[in-house]
Amino acid sequence: MKVDIYNEKGESSGSATLPKEIFEVPMNADLVHQVLVSSRSNIRQNSAHTKNRGEVRGGGRKPWRQKGTGRARHGSTRSPIWKGGGVSGGPRNERNFDREIPKKMRRKALFMVLSEKARNNLLIIVDKFLLEKAKTKTMNELFKKLPLNNSSRLVLYSDGNNNVYLASRNIKKTAVQRARDLNIIDLLNNKYLLISKDVVKEIENTFTKKGE
Repeated sequence: MKVDIYNEKGESSGSATLPKEIFEVPMNADLVHQVLVSSRSNIRQNSAHTKNRGEVRGGGRKPWRQKGTGRARHGSTRSPIWKGGGVSGGPRNERNFDREIPKKMRRKALFMVLSEKARNNLLIIVDKFLLEKAKTKTMNELFKKLPLNNSSRLVLYSDGNNNVYLASRNIKKTAVQRARDLNIIDLLNNKYLLISKDVVKEIENTFTKKGE
């Protein structure tokens, strides 16, 4: 598949041929959905936690004797029916949300989403990111020149090009990620994918057998 390459002025300066094993993969919505749900489950933080009656403080003494008071019998003031008592059936942080996803499935779904971006002209490739200093203003001006239509975009940068991250991280509707950490969640959360020519090669080396 051939796509246009843009320069720092936002003008088309040529074209590039993308590897078909990454950018020409037929779409399978069921597989993409399965991998997306599993990936979100794996990053879910299980922080909600309530204490049961054995974990709350106090309630060691029987509040009153069993018989003769005319009141209901109780063994502890930390029973779930008492104020300040334990919680019955509340959320516990022992629950495990992790789901195992085979490596082949993860990569296949990733290539499907990348292919859809390319087919729908949502993949923007620039010749290179010319950033001598990490200036947000410079990167923001580049975004305005490119056909991003003021929509959300994911910017991928290669290792050693940290200026791209520093210059893009505070811009609205912009997510920044290293190319080797590319994942399906970030791809689907953003409409456009913005990369440079060298990042295409890095994606190929990272996620295909050629790189392995």
